[in-house]
Amino acid sequence: MISLSAELGAVITAGNGIVSGADIDSLHERFIGSERLARQAERTSLQVLGEIEAMSALVEKALGASEIYHGRLTAMSNDVPPPTDRDRLRAWIEALVMSTREEVVRKSQLENELRNSSNEIRNLRAALETTRAEALTDPLTGLANRRHFEEMLQKSIDQSTLRREPFALVMADIDHFKRFNDAHGHLTGDQVLRLVARTMTDKLKDKAVISRFGGEEFGIILPEADLIAGKFGAETVRQALLTRELIKRSTNENLGRITISLGVASYRRGDTAGSLVDRADQALMQAKRDGRNRTVTEDALETASRVA
Repeated sequence: MISLSAELGAVITAGNGIVSGADIDSLHERFIGSERLARQAERTSLQVLGEIEAMSALVEKALGASEIYHGRLTAMSNDVPPPTDRDRLRAWIEALVMSTREEVVRKSQLENELRNSSNEIRNLRAALETTRAEALTDPLTGLANRRHFEEMLQKSIDQSTLRREPFALVMADIDHFKRFNDAHGHLTGDQVLRLVARTMTDKLKDKAVISRFGGEEFGIILPEADLIAGKFGAETVRQALLTRELIKRSTNENLGRITISLGVASYRRGDTAGSLVDRADQALMQAKRDGRNRTVTEDALETASRVA
């Protein structure tokens, strides 16, 4: 919890004593939510290991019982009474039938126990997958969280390096979100975040990785997209938001339209995750400096730099 205290102190200092709802969400996700999910995953993993050990014990027990049964059959086969000795033959047959029945019952019980263990392991595995999915999902918007974003960004870089395929990165930020949040309340601010997330999901391809990067900032990975296609995707979202009005649920008040600023960069051979995010962020900052509610690409930054 020392790291949480230090981070909280940094947020308070940066905000001149003010901690926004977005800051609280970010801190909760990074320090509290992730810790809870880690404990849950560890607990489920231990349960899976316990079930596997129990199943192994059942198999060992079954193998031991089978050896005893086969040993008994071998001994009985070596001691078959002559057909003329009916009493001994009857007793031998009865012993054989009883041993066989016991083996059938034992195997039936073993099958049931193994089936139950297998079902339990399957259920625990599903629970573990659910926990993993939850650990990679932003609970407020349902989008990928920053951890998932970082994993997928590195995966996209590795694939593009190997296959020489392009991809674009879009960084987006809701305009004047803090002012809006302070004026209308945290719950309405949450509604804004969900609206932006839903618009992004509706307008971009299914294979796009859309994440809540932190607070009111979003990151979007667009596979197989160059800079032009990346800008087109960003503009599709921005313009779609302009057609949607936000209605405050508690009062049915029309709060107007939400706008976003976006920066776009495309992968260059040799890029790291940090260098690519930095270029998209620089483009995003330029969009804000230019008046917000617009998309700026990294090549526009280079052009402006040459002119200057």
